[in-house]
Amino acid sequence: MPKKHTHYDVIIIGAGPAGFASAIRCAQLGLKVACIDNWRNKKGQSRLGGSHLNTGGIASMTLLESAKIYHQLNHEIAKHGIHAGAVSIDIPLMIQRKDKIIDEIGHKMADLLAHHKIDRIQAKARLLNTRQVEIIVTEPGAHSILDAEHIILATGSTPVKLACAPIDNEFILDSIAALNLDEVPKKLAIIGAGVVGLELASIWNRLGAETILLEAQENFLSLLDQQISREAYRTYSHQGLDLRLGARVISAKKGNKKVTLEYQDQEGTHTLRVDKLIVATGRKPNSGELAAPEADLLLDENGYVYVDDNCRTNLPGVYAIGDLTLLGPMLAHKGIEEGVFVAELIAGLHNPINYDNLPSVIYTEPEIAWVGQTEQALRASGESIKIGIYPLTATVRALALGKAEGMVKIIAHSENDKILGVHIIGTQASELIAEAVLAMEFSASSEDLARTIHARPTLSEAVHDAALALKDRSLHLFEGKLV
Repeated sequence: MPKKHTHYDVIIIGAGPAGFASAIRCAQLGLKVACIDNWRNKKGQSRLGGSHLNTGGIASMTLLESAKIYHQLNHEIAKHGIHAGAVSIDIPLMIQRKDKIIDEIGHKMADLLAHHKIDRIQAKARLLNTRQVEIIVTEPGAHSILDAEHIILATGSTPVKLACAPIDNEFILDSIAALNLDEVPKKLAIIGAGVVGLELASIWNRLGAETILLEAQENFLSLLDQQISREAYRTYSHQGLDLRLGARVISAKKGNKKVTLEYQDQEGTHTLRVDKLIVATGRKPNSGELAAPEADLLLDENGYVYVDDNCRTNLPGVYAIGDLTLLGPMLAHKGIEEGVFVAELIAGLHNPINYDNLPSVIYTEPEIAWVGQTEQALRASGESIKIGIYPLTATVRALALGKAEGMVKIIAHSENDKILGVHIIGTQASELIAEAVLAMEFSASSEDLARTIHARPTLSEAVHDAALALKDRSLHLFEGKLV
């Protein structure tokens, strides 16, 4: 229930990355804010952070770090002259560590809301009209109505379900349950080889599961630069992932503590029997109970909230941010930027978001990160371009780390040299892409990157050397090969 007030400058529904950031920025700008969220953890405790923290990117990344250590101990440290015997794995303890980190972050978020004097309300909420939000708590009849000058909708998204693979979260799992298994399945299938499917596969494959990914599309990671997606397919296959493209699942049934799948591809119909099946076929916006019918909030046919370029809905004073809209992909940092943007817009400031320079990351190992346009898109539009590619096998730090898979690819305009896209597959690609985003935000040329001194030895040298390679000035390559 509300702590002290019933009227606010801003009410925010949702406390994931977008809603939380918006609440903090609103408070920094002197606005009286209420943040309403209904998330509860496995123990039924109130937690901030939404799906991104609790069951999404942060949870997945935390488990992957544990899986990488286990895999390294079993398969990689001998190359360093280090030998370890009797390496065992405790999956419940691994999950417990993940949950502890999530709880620590959630508590820090709560402390930040309190520090900024933001009223935190643990409840369900729905939009009644342009100025009112209905608060619904668990006690029967315990409803109330809050008023605000501005309302921000930030309720995020949930995993998409498939009729052919009904979720029971025992044998057929959604992406949430897939991060809370109590043992490693011997044989695991994942429907969907997109971002979520690959991230989950990277975890359980490293922990010892035979992992099969069934992807309905014929092309692997079709939205990525094709050269990067081909390299990713080769790398993941070498790691032991069984990637089956053009594989459309027809049915999935559980029985005898197994899951039997039927799927079709160009060669016909196939049957596959596995211990666990994960459904990772994307996410949908949480808009079903977001607004009362009489509010007339405009949604599209897929449940996304209609907004203009300033995140305004069709209702005056009501905004939608994050996964609820089609303004950019479903990324936590996109939602954060929109949350800050709307807060500042309400306060009379206007600092627009450059969606063209929004970085994307797939948290596998190696990671994939990119910003800007792909080579195929630029060529299709007739753009005159030049390309610089630098393999991590030519990067001293990557060799020392034993993580020399991948490359950096820079695409620039052939006439004015402006950087149009940067695509990276390799260890810590998520960190390396920040330099490219900054360069593109300031309309840098590839020459600017080539003339920027990078410390040696570092992974970031690969970005510098890709810029040099674009101009045939590489110091460590000869006709595309390592000297």
